[in-house]
Amino acid sequence: MNKTKIIATIGPASEKTDILKGLIMAGMDVARFNLSYASYDFCLKTVEKIRKLNVELNTNVAIMLDLNGPKVQVGRLHAPKVTLKKEDRIRIYMDDLLGDETKFSVSYSKLIDDVKYNTEILLHDGKVRLKVVDKDLNYILCEVMDGGEISENDSINIPNVKMGLPFIGTKDKDDILFANKIGADFLALSFVQNAEDVLEVNDLLIEMGNDHLGIIAKIENESAVEEIDEIIKVSDGILVARGDLGVEIPMERVPSIQKSIINKCHLMGKVSIVATEFLSSMETEARPSRAEVSDVANAVLDSVDAVLLAGETTIGKYPVETLTMMDKIITSSEEDINYYELLDKSMRSEKQDITGSLVYSVTDCANRLKCKAIIAPTMSGYTARKMSRFRPSCPIIAVSPDEETVRSLALHFAVRGVHIDELHTLDKIIHTSKNITKELIPIDSGDKIIITGGYPFKDVKHTNFMKIEEI
Repeated sequence: MNKTKIIATIGPASEKTDILKGLIMAGMDVARFNLSYASYDFCLKTVEKIRKLNVELNTNVAIMLDLNGPKVQVGRLHAPKVTLKKEDRIRIYMDDLLGDETKFSVSYSKLIDDVKYNTEILLHDGKVRLKVVDKDLNYILCEVMDGGEISENDSINIPNVKMGLPFIGTKDKDDILFANKIGADFLALSFVQNAEDVLEVNDLLIEMGNDHLGIIAKIENESAVEEIDEIIKVSDGILVARGDLGVEIPMERVPSIQKSIINKCHLMGKVSIVATEFLSSMETEARPSRAEVSDVANAVLDSVDAVLLAGETTIGKYPVETLTMMDKIITSSEEDINYYELLDKSMRSEKQDITGSLVYSVTDCANRLKCKAIIAPTMSGYTARKMSRFRPSCPIIAVSPDEETVRSLALHFAVRGVHIDELHTLDKIIHTSKNITKELIPIDSGDKIIITGGYPFKDVKHTNFMKIEEI
């Protein structure tokens, strides 16, 4: 059972029930839907399939919706892709029209006011580069500096230019209402620039009475990097979106930023996720490159909570094979994680309270005794989340009678949520825990597990006991 979680983005290549089943059986923990492309109808139908498969397979795959965010996108084109040639002149119109090789429209009508002469406009993850050479009343005239293909809805990046878009637009509000309606578990916020952006969404969720949706802030620009500490404080997790981030800032800075954010999230007890081009060659090939394998392994060795697949599982030829390969790389890489070092780092930054001290002791015992699992009975998930921060070398099996609590733990390192009917007496929980462990993990006579939590289960709000059991 892997400790590093896998998020798979669902799209045309993975929407069929047999493919979804294959992804779940291969290790998908969270299914992500990118609302920049996925329609509500597509999401509803596919989420229903996933939930039926959860019942069939006795799994708890969670749902993440990724908001469009305050971004500028390419408008309608006369073909799926059009090619812009180097040194050509192209017009970018503020009003909607059908684009081609000489012109296209954008989703943001005030872009013409925000850009200046010689401003660089980047498309297709920075592969296509335009430079503003003139402006008319309703269009921007650009020279193509680096040519290439563009598609409808491609994101447009304009480094070092702050645009006047509201953080939560009309579509994003509708998307948040939709996420609430379908009972999604995580909300990924695109193009966050500061903590206020996250708090704006949090306030909206409070108004809706939704205290379940976890807020994941995507880091995609220089402003977010500069404000990262404050953003982490008000978010449930951070997603390092290396695609847009590598366009907005020099790409050679991205690896160190990735490592720094993973470390900060670990110290602050928040989820860290890394995304973009982990196994992108597997969109067309059955095997990844060696560099891609190393990329995944390095993220795992840095103790990231989760890794995210995008194009590999939305449009790739080998979605299940890609996720299977990701799972294999994670399994191998986790054997080389320095768990003692991570435990020591966690303890040094942990506040001195009963739960923190006990969770440290549980993790230390689990590592020293080579326990097969830590069982954490929980109502809210608090003990399991705290335990995850200490990075034990064995899985944390969080048993809870609350299905939302179980799904809320889907992104946390080492935590496997299991839904049970109710939390009984301690003796009953110990008996149940042994049976659950045997079902989930290969286990032999004499192997040890640790049960920990707050007892009585429904009355105590902090962790107050640990018990070592031999199978």
